[in-house]
Amino acid sequence: MLTTLNLAGIWELQLDGEKSGLQTPFTDTMALPGTTSHARKGERNEAAEIGSLTDEYRFEGYAWFSRTFEVDASLVGLPCFLYLERTRVTTVWIDGEELGSRNSLSTPHVYEISGGLTAGTHTMLIRVDNTNYPTKGGHLTSPDTQTNWNGITGRIELQFTGQRYLQNVQVYPDAASRSVTVKARRVGISADKLVVSASGFNGDSEHRPEAQTFSLSDDREVVITYPLGEDARLWSEFDPYLYKLNLRLVDEEGSLLDVTEIVFGLRAFQADGDKFTINGVRTFLRGKHDGLIFPLTGYAPTTVDEWLRVLTIAKSYGINHYRFHTCCPPEAAFTAADLLGIYMEPELPFWGTVTDESDPNHNAAEQEYLIQEGFSMLESFGNHPSFVMMSLGNELWGSKSRLSEILAAYKAFDDRPLYTQGSNNFQFVPDILPEEDFFCGVRFSRNRLFRGSYAMCDAPQGHVQTDMPSTRKDYDEQIQPSILGKGSVEGSGNSIQIQYGTGTKTVQASAVEEQLIPRIPVVSHEIGQYATFPNFAEIEKYTGPLKARNFETFRKRLEDKGLGHLAEAYFWNSGQLAVDCYKEELEAAFRSRRLAGFQLLDLQDFSGQGTALVGVLDAFMDSKGLVTPEEWRTFCSDAVLLARFDKYHFTAGERFGAHVELAYFRGIPLNTAEVVWNVAEGGTILAEGTLAAEASKDDNYVDFGDISFVVPEPAGMTQVTLSLAITGTDIRKTYPLWLYPAGVTVDVSAEQWVTALDPGVLARLAQGESLLLTPDPDRLKSAVDGTYCTDFWCYPMFRSISESMNKPVPVGTMGLLIDHLHPALRHFPSASHSTYPWWSIATHSRPIILDDLSQALSPIVQTIDNFERNHKLGLLFECRVGAGRLLVCPLNTEAVIDTPEGQQFLHSLIEYVRSEDFDPQVELAPSELKAIL
Repeated sequence: MLTTLNLAGIWELQLDGEKSGLQTPFTDTMALPGTTSHARKGERNEAAEIGSLTDEYRFEGYAWFSRTFEVDASLVGLPCFLYLERTRVTTVWIDGEELGSRNSLSTPHVYEISGGLTAGTHTMLIRVDNTNYPTKGGHLTSPDTQTNWNGITGRIELQFTGQRYLQNVQVYPDAASRSVTVKARRVGISADKLVVSASGFNGDSEHRPEAQTFSLSDDREVVITYPLGEDARLWSEFDPYLYKLNLRLVDEEGSLLDVTEIVFGLRAFQADGDKFTINGVRTFLRGKHDGLIFPLTGYAPTTVDEWLRVLTIAKSYGINHYRFHTCCPPEAAFTAADLLGIYMEPELPFWGTVTDESDPNHNAAEQEYLIQEGFSMLESFGNHPSFVMMSLGNELWGSKSRLSEILAAYKAFDDRPLYTQGSNNFQFVPDILPEEDFFCGVRFSRNRLFRGSYAMCDAPQGHVQTDMPSTRKDYDEQIQPSILGKGSVEGSGNSIQIQYGTGTKTVQASAVEEQLIPRIPVVSHEIGQYATFPNFAEIEKYTGPLKARNFETFRKRLEDKGLGHLAEAYFWNSGQLAVDCYKEELEAAFRSRRLAGFQLLDLQDFSGQGTALVGVLDAFMDSKGLVTPEEWRTFCSDAVLLARFDKYHFTAGERFGAHVELAYFRGIPLNTAEVVWNVAEGGTILAEGTLAAEASKDDNYVDFGDISFVVPEPAGMTQVTLSLAITGTDIRKTYPLWLYPAGVTVDVSAEQWVTALDPGVLARLAQGESLLLTPDPDRLKSAVDGTYCTDFWCYPMFRSISESMNKPVPVGTMGLLIDHLHPALRHFPSASHSTYPWWSIATHSRPIILDDLSQALSPIVQTIDNFERNHKLGLLFECRVGAGRLLVCPLNTEAVIDTPEGQQFLHSLIEYVRSEDFDPQVELAPSELKAIL
């Protein structure tokens, strides 16, 4: 039976940044568990990190901790272990005698104290080193995420056992037979018996199987199978029912020797063709990336309550899966996921190249460390039913045979989770290894993409960034091509340049002989990455060891450009565009019937790697106010209603048509269902109807059929809403559509419309005329490229990577800020943020850099720039030029004039120029205009 002595409390502290050795007497104290940074120990860090948060009391080196403790006489002679739940590289001394060192970053450090402890007072000394790790550590040690902290977090205790006990108890559930196999190692072998019982404890009704007694042989290894009964309940996302397994080791007389309790769930998480199943029911992984970002502490929490808070928020946004990027969370995360029904995928702390002995750069010690780290993760957390998947690392390169060997070793050791070789391994030249159970990546060849957005250095970019908006896109053809052929490799010979971490690397690659066709479930890797402008109101929330000095720097840059007053508008309007991009990204995944799931990057902001504000939640998992969980779940849930149509813009007299379908992955059959649909302008119904479908219990994709209606003549350009809902359920969906009058034409020969600022135009302005100028975007002197989609990840990081790879840099803009009440847009009604009528306009424009012009010049339509450049970018602006008035729009009009939205936009501009409302307040000299045009 385990007796614990809690060592949490005040410890003496000595910081040794030079690693010169312990200097006594100690000069400071600190509470453990905790970190030196959180305790504000050491010198204050005055730096202002730009690419990440700033650790205000960053410390690297040796931290020496010492304290005394008392051992009761009743514990003398008992086997004793020191348990440190989560820390760095530790070395431990008790009463001056060294116990050894441990270096796991992912699992507890456990020290056996040989011979036990004597009664009385003892002194413990622990040295924690957060430098010179056996591996770089991925996001476990990265300043981009939880920081390279020093200290000890979680439980710190001495554990005393009896002389005969069970060690390393592992539980293997068998959902099919409603039983559980227990494997353990016995310490102190004798003719003992094992009494096994179980009880459910977190459901509406408690299930208590009958206890059984097993006689143990003289073997050190214990293996028994305990039946739970035909009425045993299963664990899943739909019903996360848990059992507490009680193992009582008794001697021949029945005296109790040891008690072990293990919480487990009876479940079977498996790969079945191109989908995952939980207890035979197909599920679709709706995942998020997690790098253990916790700004208030700078380290991952070890309390179940905090992880319940975090995971409950994620679940409210439809998430049922977590992928931990190059890290493994503490046990409390798995416990919380067990309770909530979240599927967890920890990852080895590695982002690099896996080599074998033939490679001159082979690091045998590092590789052996990483392999052992994986075994330790399986032993430490494998009993949790939520631990269903495991990855060997992020974007690995190197030896496929060595990756195969590692996978085979893990699968032989523990077959409870499913395994993958890594996340997005080999990038442009992926491969599927025979030993892996599922594949996680972004493409099967250069052009077979199954994600909606990419960095410029990983071009071609995704459909959300490049294609005219529609709801037709899916990835089925990319995953399972109807026509097979040769693949291709970027690069020359056997070398290929890839994005590698936050930089680049040239690696060896062999040509792909045939297209890669998956035979296992495919999960799309790190989808999304749609950036929003910083919310500077967030700065005050950083009250812990991590400070948002990057945000402070970005705010000052914006203010120095005279644009500080627009910060809140930039944030909100870029965020609205990001939400729309995420909606299309996620719906494309649900439309893809060959896809098994996705992993978002991310639901929350990522604090590092240039500062990637890619979440609808901030780094604290708090809402940014951009979208409600209820609305997000309409396109990210276990049941997503979908309408497929070709475009969002329709002219009066056209027929709108859409195919209605449902992606359905709930634990209960749908059976007969009815979709009610309508198209409405406010409270006015323009068209409506119903569709019905039958669905068997195995149908995950239900086709309801087609809807259509003839577009009526609107009074003017009008936004309407297509609404769909399944009767008697919470399943619903809305789409915006735009209707245009049939009679709108654009007079291309209008005398008020000019295309160049030539001497004749300047003369007309001097005479007091009012003109619309649409200069050729390709001939502008000072402009950025036009695009609709918001920036990918963040501009600073991928600008640097693109430049180092000699590839085009990102456009880097973040959508539009529209003065939507301005009379220039009277006939082109808009929101203040980018919406689909602006897609063709933004795509075929080049916003003009207006930095050097009058501060008073405020564009009617401004393209939001990123926080590194902070250009004032004019897509539509007006000014006085001498006695004349000028409206400027750097647009390729030939590319948009045949679209209904393009016609309507140009019509609105010309009507404005002709109206008495055209009265610009800012005057510019001809020389100023010539400088930018």
